[in-house]
Amino acid sequence: MKRRRFLSAAMATISSWLVRRRVLAGELNNSSGGSSCSAGSTEDATQHESNSLEQVTYLRKVPVRYAADVVVLGGGIAGVSAACAAARSGASVILVERFAITGGDLTSGGVANFCGQLHGQGEVFDRILQDLHKFKAIDAKRPVVQYEILAIVLQEMLLRHGVKLLLHTRFVDARTRNQRLTECIVCGKSGPEAIRARQFIDCTGDGDVARAAGFDIMKGRPADGLQLPMSLMFFVRHVEANEAFPQLPDDWFVPIRRRTDLPMTSIWPDGPRSNALKIKIPKFDATDTESLTRAEIRARRRMMEVLDYYQRIEHKPWRLDHASPIIGIREGCRISGDYVLTVDDLRAGRNFDDAVARGTFYLDGHKPDDDKRTYILKKSEMQVPPYQIPLRSLCAKDGRNLMMAGRCFSADQLALSSARVSTTCSMMGQAAGIAAAMSVQNNCDPRDLEAAKVRRVVEQRGA
Repeated sequence: MKRRRFLSAAMATISSWLVRRRVLAGELNNSSGGSSCSAGSTEDATQHESNSLEQVTYLRKVPVRYAADVVVLGGGIAGVSAACAAARSGASVILVERFAITGGDLTSGGVANFCGQLHGQGEVFDRILQDLHKFKAIDAKRPVVQYEILAIVLQEMLLRHGVKLLLHTRFVDARTRNQRLTECIVCGKSGPEAIRARQFIDCTGDGDVARAAGFDIMKGRPADGLQLPMSLMFFVRHVEANEAFPQLPDDWFVPIRRRTDLPMTSIWPDGPRSNALKIKIPKFDATDTESLTRAEIRARRRMMEVLDYYQRIEHKPWRLDHASPIIGIREGCRISGDYVLTVDDLRAGRNFDDAVARGTFYLDGHKPDDDKRTYILKKSEMQVPPYQIPLRSLCAKDGRNLMMAGRCFSADQLALSSARVSTTCSMMGQAAGIAAAMSVQNNCDPRDLEAAKVRRVVEQRGA
């Protein structure tokens, strides 16, 4: 199925339930024996606006519909890997995903390309590769995959591990007590519900859980807060010459007539008689509702302008097939952990006593303030040796039972530009899942685990 109809049920709005607010100054009673809880959250994420907005206090009884040892919020490659690894370790696991499929940017975002070292990332990623090869859904020469097949592979792998999936379900809020998450509030077609767990893993990519809990986060570059730029993937099919024509009407948008006026555009293979195109969309905030809305609007306008150039000026026999239903996000916000991985750590190839994952990709930091193929660093400064990621960077410093994996882990922006790729995110997710399950088994917080034991299990599982 193509992506056009894919989001029809996924985006059930809960905005009226989340009017910009501050809910309940104090903690609500957190009785573990009740069948319902009252939703209470911290300040609105857009702190800079909160002083000028009217606020309401909102109270509602929410049923505790689910309970598990480990809850993973976000079903991208990090979330899938975390959920499978925790379940493999004997924990009961729930995975919450806002769309109809898991895979995040790789599937919903149409990226369909693995970056970094493919082998030695751990048994979860190894199994993903094996299954893709069974479906003949990965290119033999380069790590390009069929994203629709990848969505099926990930779905079935989660089910084989016994992970309970909640699709079309958005994370809404978090309840905390003494720096410990007690429940998270989610909303699907059944309405707002609570999930109670002993350990939580934030794999939302944007630090949604940490932000809702009021935990410390980092965002953008220090000078101006600009995030690594977004990109939109769209897809064209090749048609016969007599079927090819420009699809952009003359009086729409801003046509591009010179190649030098194109934004950064990457053209990838996408199977027989088809190509994928990726265009850079800078200067938007992935953690702000209105800014992300503007980014999606800008991206689709830009898509038509770029397509028109190739159809009208370069006479490509292309017809627009579809665009990914979501824009691809490189950086939302990063959760402050017990340790912040730095670009200097990467350049030094630093080893850590509590290392649980490894990165190998270069410092792929696109400049966040233009739409050209420009980078934050010179090309001579972008390569790094293999480097380690410590368990401390996967533990939220303000939360006793919150871990994170994927692009919202604890790192500076340039370190993230390397570690955000799918292979490294999968490895982080597997490590976080293992640590969360071990914390349940040992009745302790993840930071209290003996890191060498976590690392030993990670290595035993192929990382």
